[in-house]
Parts: sequence; C-alpha cells; structure tokens
Amino acid sequence: MIPTLFIAHGAPLLAIEDNDYTQFLNQLGQKMTRPKAVVLFSAHWETGIQKVSEVKDYETIYDFGGFPNELYQIRYPAKGDHKTVQEIKNFFTENGIPFESETKRGLDHGAWIVLRLLYPNADIPVIAMSVNPCLTPEQQYKIGQSLRTLRANNILVIGSGGTVHNLRAVQFQENQINDWALQFDQWLEKHLMKWDLDSLYQYDTLAPNASLAVPPHGNEHFIPIFYAMGAADEVRKATLLHRSYRYGNLSHSVWQFG
Repeated sequence: MIPTLFIAHGAPLLAIEDNDYTQFLNQLGQKMTRPKAVVLFSAHWETGIQKVSEVKDYETIYDFGGFPNELYQIRYPAKGDHKTVQEIKNFFTENGIPFESETKRGLDHGAWIVLRLLYPNADIPVIAMSVNPCLTPEQQYKIGQSLRTLRANNILVIGSGGTVHNLRAVQFQENQINDWALQFDQWLEKHLMKWDLDSLYQYDTLAPNASLAVPPHGNEHFIPIFYAMGAADEVRKATLLHRSYRYGNLSHSVWQFG
C-alpha cells in the first residue's frame, strides 16, 4: 500500500534551484512506487468548503511576485483524472463531508513546485485539493481519513506546506538554524512518531514556540500535515525522510505516513 506524504514546498525559488533538498525530492520521486494518480492538498488553496479539482488540463498559476523571470516561464501541464475525482466525491458523500467541485482553477506553486520536483515529466494525473484553516485539526484529519482507501489503489496523497513557515521571521542572510524553529520541529517529531493525536491537535498550546513556527493567523502551511496523516490512519506510522532549513527557520521537512 502506497504511503502518504507531507512535503514542505519552501520558497518559489526551489523550482529553479539545484541543492540538497531539490535533489532529495528528485530522488524520492524516482525511488517511490510510481502512483496511478496524485491527490494534493495545497497550503496555497484556502477555501471555506472542501474543494475538489475536476480539471481536465491544468494551467500553471504563478501566485507569487518579485522573483526572477525564469520562474514565470515554467509550465507544468498536468492532467486531471475524472475517475479518481468521482471516487473522492463518493468518499466525501459517504462520510458526510461537504464539498464542491472546481472546474477551472490551475495548479498553484504549492502544488506544481512539489510535483515538478517529484515527477518532472508531468505524466501522472493530479487532483488538486483545497485546505480550510478554519477547521479544527480533528476535522482536517477526518477529511484525509475519508480518503484512506485511495492508498490501496496506488493513489498518492500529499499535503504540501511547511512545518515552520513564518515569512515575518525568515532571515535571508542567515545560515544557522534558529533554536526556536528546531525546538518546534523536535517536539513535532516526538509526537508524530508516537502518532499522539491528542497532543498534535493541541500543537498551538503545547508545542514550544508554536506561535512563531505557526503564526496564529497563518496556519495554512502547517495544516496539510493533518490531511496527509488522516489518509494514512489505517497504518499509524510516521517516518521523517528529510529535514533541513533555509533562511534561519524556513523548514524543508518531508514526512512519510503509513
């Protein structure tokens, strides 16, 4: 059964950089079992109700500004997968999860940067999914949990975001890891490895430096981890595949679940 993943998509520059992290993701895509399709929850698609992409051919969205022109020339022409979309809609209906189909929106950079590093040929169908920061972690986990049988069909579920993502705190000239970021990630690692949902659901009050790592009004990058965990609920095993940092505290964490 294919595992699920939580992948930090970092800064948009990752799309044109060659470094340890981009090389790791390139290799991960080659090592993993090739999925039949990818279902991806992106931190950069926030909605009040769960959205499911029902798009045949995705446009590439450049939802960032002030970067080198080279970034805006990249295309990731992924295709959708009608059959998998119907399965997802059925699962949501069976589990009482409200949802709406989205037939026009392209792939934001939280989706296409990760996908391009894993599968550069854009030859695996994609179903983009939104996240809802206003839900509780339990509710986000339940949405992922409703999709758990996708794994048996060789469909890869990814949550794309970042465990430590506070743009007001990043230090672009800093190469040393800030202690507060490392302490938060170490707490997270401890409780993920134990699949300690009671503590994880209360990360904002229990984890050290939580308000710095996950700003109270900017939790959209952290919460994809709950969707990815929920989709692996049947096999509660967490494995840290990679962790590094940029700009002092911007985390590049990759977690495998299941």
